[in-house]
Amino acid sequence: MFVGERMTRHPLTIAPDVNIQDALLRMNKDRVRRYPVVDKRGKLVGIVSHSDLMNASPSDATTLSVWEANYLLSKIQVKDVMTKELITVGEDTLIEEAARIMATNKIGGLPVVTGGKLVGIITETDVFNIFLEMLGGRTTGVRLTVDLPDTPGEIHKLTGAITTVQGNIVGMGVIRGEVDTRHITIKVAGVDLETLRKVVEPVVLKLVDIRNE
Repeated sequence: MFVGERMTRHPLTIAPDVNIQDALLRMNKDRVRRYPVVDKRGKLVGIVSHSDLMNASPSDATTLSVWEANYLLSKIQVKDVMTKELITVGEDTLIEEAARIMATNKIGGLPVVTGGKLVGIITETDVFNIFLEMLGGRTTGVRLTVDLPDTPGEIHKLTGAITTVQGNIVGMGVIRGEVDTRHITIKVAGVDLETLRKVVEPVVLKLVDIRNE
């Protein structure tokens, strides 16, 4: 899966010379957490987040009156608080690579650029939604978590057992377990819990959890 398949195209943007108070009001109205910042020529020059705007304040605001502080705040523009050293991705970037970049750099969104032009934005919310889909989080069924040996063919045995009772796998995730094992979570539709338990237990190291969802 590529970023271009899941990004928000034609994202809302903001100009660098907008006052931060106006930017915050607009952000709350638009119900977004960040804006790519684009200059008059359409060039991407930064990105500004809700926290950037909320944290902006005059350096000695505690010694100022409310009116003086508000006046100084009115002079601060988006370009003064935005992130200028941008990390961007392309439409053909893998989703997991975009997620890795966001996690490593502790950022909530990445502008998507093609030929130097802003074409979209991919956010942590997009990644969360993909995670939900992969695990069948929006589909009813039986959710089971098992431990398997980390050797070829073990997942095939598990899915084969599920197939024998006409189970339809609608979601699956695999993570590293303890030494030489894999921790597998599967969502199965079209079969009841006890029937699934009976066919799964003989082919796994451990049935960690099974429940209807």
